[in-house]
Amino acid sequence: MSQDRSTRQDTRVAEHLQDLVLQSSDVDELLHELAVFSAASLSAHDDLLCGVTLMRRKKPTTVAISDPRVPALDELQYGYGEGPCLTTVREQITVHVPDLAMEDRWPDYTASASAEGICSILSVPLPLEGEAKAGLNLYATRSHAFSGENIEKAEAYAAEASKALRLAVRIAQLAEDRANLTAAMESRTVIDVAVGAIMAQNRCSQESAMKILRIASSTRNIKLREVAAAVVSSVSADPKVLTHFDS
Repeated sequence: MSQDRSTRQDTRVAEHLQDLVLQSSDVDELLHELAVFSAASLSAHDDLLCGVTLMRRKKPTTVAISDPRVPALDELQYGYGEGPCLTTVREQITVHVPDLAMEDRWPDYTASASAEGICSILSVPLPLEGEAKAGLNLYATRSHAFSGENIEKAEAYAAEASKALRLAVRIAQLAEDRANLTAAMESRTVIDVAVGAIMAQNRCSQESAMKILRIASSTRNIKLREVAAAVVSSVSADPKVLTHFDS
């Protein structure tokens, strides 16, 4: 019975994470909602602070928080260059600190975190693709806040969350690629129209018209597309060039 209840809970978590991906307008919003949802889902006493650390090119950054106290706690680790969250992200392993007062690793950090009222920490990896690494960091204001069952739940949750995060990143990348492609095609259209106008005015070849555009762009230190737009504007009553690529 307990296993069935756990399975149903895991299913609800997975469904909610999928909903976050579909409903969030961008990755930043998704990360924020992920941190808030993580803190609520993994907290038995509503006393957890949650943050997501992302490391790119060996530089860690806090990209999402559930509580305004989290950035300062993360920055302490970044400043010292060590700590449970950084260990998790770098080595992609779960790190559990049951009681900061009894922890002898990272003494500078644990002393500073204790002074901020943190008594126990759990960090679990968020597997990503490529060179980027991430970790889900959970801070508790009481010692021994994470049991073995809590740790297993957090690891299972992080595995589901990483799937949602990877999907969101892929969707964002596809949207960015589409926008870049559309912009490139629109620029090409403006340039082609301008080349046609120059060919008509000067009775020259396409190659010569393109050369004229490039010389004007270089001489004025203006982007080729902007020079082309100016040419089109000068020969058209309607300076706006419509394309067939508008969504």
